[in-house]
Amino acid sequence: MLNSMLSLSVTQKASDLHLSSGEVARIRINGQLQCLSNEKLSPLALETELLTLLNQSQKIQLQQEKQIDLAYQSPEIGRFRVNIFYQQRGISAVFRIIKNDIPDLAEIGAPEVFKKLIMHESGIILVTGATGSGKSTTLASLIEYINLTQSKHIITLEDPIEFIYHNQYSLIQQRELTTFDHALDSLLRQDPDIILLGELRNKKAIQTALTVAETGHLVFATLHTSSAIQTINRIIDVFEESSRNFVRTQLSRSLKAIISQKLVTTENERKALFEVLINTPAVSNLINEGKIKQILSLMQTGQQYGMQVMPEN
Repeated sequence: MLNSMLSLSVTQKASDLHLSSGEVARIRINGQLQCLSNEKLSPLALETELLTLLNQSQKIQLQQEKQIDLAYQSPEIGRFRVNIFYQQRGISAVFRIIKNDIPDLAEIGAPEVFKKLIMHESGIILVTGATGSGKSTTLASLIEYINLTQSKHIITLEDPIEFIYHNQYSLIQQRELTTFDHALDSLLRQDPDIILLGELRNKKAIQTALTVAETGHLVFATLHTSSAIQTINRIIDVFEESSRNFVRTQLSRSLKAIISQKLVTTENERKALFEVLINTPAVSNLINEGKIKQILSLMQTGQQYGMQVMPEN
């Protein structure tokens, strides 16, 4: 049952498959949910099938936490990022379809400045947006461009591993971790040039990312924020008042760029729209002084640096 629904989802070019106890299966195409069949899913049958995807430790985690993230790969169908969780009617799952081929920067409509950003030797580049806005795809495209053009040691910390990279000029090592707090402590001893952290979920992760970015490494990470201004405020506000001056100074030095994005549907196709903030000396000064609102005007007039505000749909 499961593989047939996954296969049909891929054939229909869906982005996600939603399975919910007592409901019909649904797929998301061009941002809209559509019914995959008229047959409601039996809670017991669905739970039995989903549990076959898990090893014993994952089953224990699901039982304790009532939700789990994992990757699932079928040689005949493809690769999927999976979240399994319990809700009021029983078990549910969402399968995000991961493309086999990593799109290049041109395919995702990336501005030319992206190719300049990845030439930095150190600092932090943040890719932000809502869930399902394409952040993982943009990060993968950036890493793959580096892989094809530079000789770097890249370490990714992912939960779960999504796109699979094949080493070209770079050496890429992908680690699947549910939390990277402890991994970061030893990460610098693994001699990376570039570190991909995934989502910065808490204060410790943000602090560590900023610190690593200051030690001669290029760091990529994501945040669930909808604009560059909101991203800066989120990073600063997560800290206590007594620490914010230090964090502003740290961010003003280490930030290289913030890429905010969203997906829109045009002519039955999904495409990404990008907002780009480049940390010029003027932007850095405003961050350091806490004048975050004034950054928007610099973005509106900073096209020569590759900056742009979010385009209209």
